[in-house]
Amino acid sequence: MFTQLSPPLMTTSPSSSSSRSFEPTATDASEALAALPSILELSRDELTSTMLEMGEKKFRADQLWRSIYHETAESFEQMSTLSKPFRETLNSKYSISTLTEAMALTSADGSTSKSLYRLHDGELIETVMMRYETDGHRRNRKTACISTQAGCALGCTFCATGQQGLRRNLTVGEIVAQVIEMQRIAYAEDESQVESGKRTKGELQGVTNVVFMGMGEPLANYKNTMAAVRVLNDGQGLNIGARHITVSTVGLVPQILQLADEDLQINLAISLHAPDNTTRSQTMPINQRYPVEDLIRACHTYADKTKRRIFFEYVLLKEQNDSLEQAQKLGRLLNGLHCHVNLIPVNPTKEGPFERTDLEAAKRFQSGLKQYGIPSTLRMEKGIDINAGCGQLRERAIDILGA
Repeated sequence: MFTQLSPPLMTTSPSSSSSRSFEPTATDASEALAALPSILELSRDELTSTMLEMGEKKFRADQLWRSIYHETAESFEQMSTLSKPFRETLNSKYSISTLTEAMALTSADGSTSKSLYRLHDGELIETVMMRYETDGHRRNRKTACISTQAGCALGCTFCATGQQGLRRNLTVGEIVAQVIEMQRIAYAEDESQVESGKRTKGELQGVTNVVFMGMGEPLANYKNTMAAVRVLNDGQGLNIGARHITVSTVGLVPQILQLADEDLQINLAISLHAPDNTTRSQTMPINQRYPVEDLIRACHTYADKTKRRIFFEYVLLKEQNDSLEQAQKLGRLLNGLHCHVNLIPVNPTKEGPFERTDLEAAKRFQSGLKQYGIPSTLRMEKGIDINAGCGQLRERAIDILGA
């Protein structure tokens, strides 16, 4: 538990839970309006047309794009491929990122880091980096979990963000900036391993996966989420493969059907959390608008159109949705759908009424799914000691910082 603000830390130790924090400053409306626009808000086509209007050649726009997204330059001054006058012009017209780190924590085992960012208008959002070692079938990887809204309107009772309410949608640049920040951290870690001999220069990895599972409902901010996905996927930029990008939703049926028509091979994850309307409505108010049968029908349409497997996220809540009978009901519900279920014991929240399902009950639930041939993975949550669950660091920071 935090009892006071810690001084800024530039490095963290994997042997103990650690943090760094910065005294926040309020940003009033006049300062926010006066701030330079972020160049991250421009799509690649918009960036090109803007550079042409400034009298630059098209290849300068390509160089600039690569400097921003591939090299993750923190300032225009660092972009040595651009002429000094051009850099000065850019610096007078644009900023790069509008994120300011307000707090950062790293778990005791070093596998999970969480950053709290303050936006230009004072809103707070969270971004998480999860590090996975090589296992039997997958190489080591670094996954960035990013936010798409400040807060959330959907009110899921087990989610800290849902208990905070919606503040606003994030812009494209604010979404992408989170991945750029995580990329800088990931590359710094890779380079440190090169220096220590644990990794070769040819093995610089950076962020390998991005999951839209942070604060907010991605499909409620559909336009900006899809635009951000295309920036992340651009081969001359961050170059995150589409199949390494996962967009999560509580089940907004119209947007799921819209997503099925996008020319993107991304992964779709559905936050299901219950096999029937009665149980699901108790924890997820959105179920009253889009009941289970409508949601599953949309999932079948999505799977048929895209030929892609759907991932169902199922947070296990003790004595709420974790019985063997509910597992069997879930198995019957998903039977015939190309899918995989991720079982996740809940990260308890301060105001939430739910406790974590114990390991024995979680395995019993998994066995119930197996009876119906539904593949599943039991995922133990990362970052319990640093409040890595969605919205928990913001909640904690407000208590500590009075933000």
